[in-house]
Amino acid sequence: MGSFSIWHWLVVLLIVVLVFGTKRLKNIGKDLGEAVKGFKDGVKTDDQADDAPKQLPQDDASSSTQTRSGQKAEDERDPR
Repeated sequence: MGSFSIWHWLVVLLIVVLVFGTKRLKNIGKDLGEAVKGFKDGVKTDDQADDAPKQLPQDDASSSTQTRSGQKAEDERDPR
């Protein structure tokens, strides 16, 4: 049983084109390419997230000097 020759592959390709049609094959190729690109982007994003330093949560003491509206508390305002 050896490998197939070029003629065998051409006959298989011709049958596949006749069964599925060129438009469907083009769409399948496009979808496959987009899936591979999305996978690569996802892997890149995960690698970048792993490389980024992790931030520690802020202390409550630093946030206690400001009110909910983001302005300084009454006791820290300038007396002028």
